[in-house]
Amino acid sequence: MSIKPIVLTLSLAASLWLPSYTVQAGDPVWLEGRTAESHQITVYRSASCGCCKGWIDHLREHSFIVDDRTVDNLNAIKQQHGVPPQGASCHTAVIDGKVIEGHVPAQDIKRLLADPGDIRLLTVPGMPSGGPGMDDPGARRDDFKVYGLSESGEVSVVNEYRDY
Repeated sequence: MSIKPIVLTLSLAASLWLPSYTVQAGDPVWLEGRTAESHQITVYRSASCGCCKGWIDHLREHSFIVDDRTVDNLNAIKQQHGVPPQGASCHTAVIDGKVIEGHVPAQDIKRLLADPGDIRLLTVPGMPSGGPGMDDPGARRDDFKVYGLSESGEVSVVNEYRDY
């Protein structure tokens, strides 16, 4: 399988025209007729990453069933699932055929499952302080964006977290 590199341009200019919305109170409900058990997410991570464990706890708090897999070569998993280097973080997950990269909040994953459109991957690049799994008491809270990558390689901002 050949994976074409995808260039993410996360510039200020792009952020001015890409659609986005700000986080709102409440957690999206599961799709009608689906239960938490039908939303099993497989998380690939290194054994030594503590924030990955924190993100997994966040998922479980939001009714996801987590298959936690520690792997020796996380980069191979990222490549297998088409995660672009510019969108990479410390763990990769797969749910219902969609790829989740990094500290994506559970509500954004639920929203993707309810209305996937053309998005094949959600990512929070890097490791923003204050995001799920990176939210130690007293830690600063960085603003961050959740990006969506479509089947055709287009990037969009699907959510933005500011002053949360």
